[in-house]
Amino acid sequence: MKRGTVLLFSLILLLAVFSAGCRNRENNTIEGGSGKGPSIAVFIPGVMAGSAIYEMLAEGTELAAVDYAAYSGRTPSVTVIEGGFNQAEWETQVTTLAASASYDLIVSSNPSLPDIVSSVSSKFPNQKFLLLDATLEGNPNVYTLRYNQREQAYMAGYIAALVSLEAAPVEKVVGLVAAQEYPVMNNIILPGFLEGARAVDPAFTVDFRIVGNWFDAARAAELAAAMIRGGAKVLLPIAGGAGQGVIQAASEAGAKIVWFDTNGYELRPGTVIGSAILRQDIAAYETVMLYLEGNLPFGKAEVAGTAEGFVNFVEDDPYYIEAVSEAVRQKQAEIIAAIRFGQLRLD
Repeated sequence: MKRGTVLLFSLILLLAVFSAGCRNRENNTIEGGSGKGPSIAVFIPGVMAGSAIYEMLAEGTELAAVDYAAYSGRTPSVTVIEGGFNQAEWETQVTTLAASASYDLIVSSNPSLPDIVSSVSSKFPNQKFLLLDATLEGNPNVYTLRYNQREQAYMAGYIAALVSLEAAPVEKVVGLVAAQEYPVMNNIILPGFLEGARAVDPAFTVDFRIVGNWFDAARAAELAAAMIRGGAKVLLPIAGGAGQGVIQAASEAGAKIVWFDTNGYELRPGTVIGSAILRQDIAAYETVMLYLEGNLPFGKAEVAGTAEGFVNFVEDDPYYIEAVSEAVRQKQAEIIAAIRFGQLRLD
């Protein structure tokens, strides 16, 4: 499923398409071409502004539509719908999309979507779904791709422990500030983060605290400041907009941050010393392209990680190179390579 070279070329093509005015910005519909292709809805469980992971979902889908139209002559329509932050409303919104019978495929991304889609799919058995960052196996109308976030969390924990030991060799504690508790956080990310830290030194522990929502930066800053006072010198925020409060508290106290899902070095150069990322843009592009070509294996639940290029750690950013010592960067590079090439299996 690797299309890295195609994706780079396609980014240039997409810019050209946009500059030519071929994208209807009022309804996010890709237009043009000589024939009509499938209709795709991208359901954002939240809002796109400030959420790079959802921006990548939409961009990857739109890019696949543009590329498919370029060589097939059939132009898919892509409509992006934001669901807002009230999770209780998501099922109603997805149901409305399916009931409209306007979309051949509904694309989304969130661990909570499988339960919603299972319910909606039973009512609308002809509706097809493509879900990223989610798992649902055996439904003939649903394909899911889950990222190996154990690998992602492990890489974050490893760099956090390395940098922490350099800063304070005695204090063997790292911090994780989460917006909420949920199965992936409790069962995969938190244990994976601790596992990575303890691969550096078995004495490490994780100070784990919950904000309670995805937007309260002030509350997140209070939690982060308390964790830093308690000895944590490196923190991992997974808290949406509230993560900005963690960055601010770390910057004021001289602590460090590992960022998650996207490249965060530019958020606060020198404070952000690691970025364990998901390439949701590539995942969306490749899976939507498989659907358009008639090759998406509905009913399957697949997992992809570092080896497939969907999970990674950003090592070439100048801010990372400037902020982190060569010795730490070398050790981090070795663990990333071990995961990527299967010497370290984190299933």
